[in-house]
Amino acid sequence: MKVTFFYAALLATLFVVLRVRTIRLRRALKIAVGDAGNNKMLRAIREHSNFAEYVPLSLLMIYFVEASGGHALFIHSLGFSLFLARLSHAYGLSQETENFKYRVRGMPTTFAVIILCSGFLFFSYLYQFLKS
Repeated sequence: MKVTFFYAALLATLFVVLRVRTIRLRRALKIAVGDAGNNKMLRAIREHSNFAEYVPLSLLMIYFVEASGGHALFIHSLGFSLFLARLSHAYGLSQETENFKYRVRGMPTTFAVIILCSGFLFFSYLYQFLKS
């Protein structure tokens, strides 16, 4: 069984939670499109959008590492780190009186997951190329 599937399901659940929060806020504020200049609405939109911008690529990269023979413990560490990073970032962004420490933890960790995957895939390819 693929480890990445577990993290895809976990992150998809978080994606839906963020979306539902945005929808509920839209209804409460009666804002059909955009943010109508409302800072709370803007934060909810960006919270969900930022997740949607980074998670698909990150999950795809983790899956490629797994498909390339990455150790299950490494895959778990990437997936769990990504989940915590996105949770931290979403929490930080959702606060009206923002405490940047949550976003500051979330973004570099997300980037680290992508970079670690890229490095693994690059060196895996290089190893296979030189071996043949």
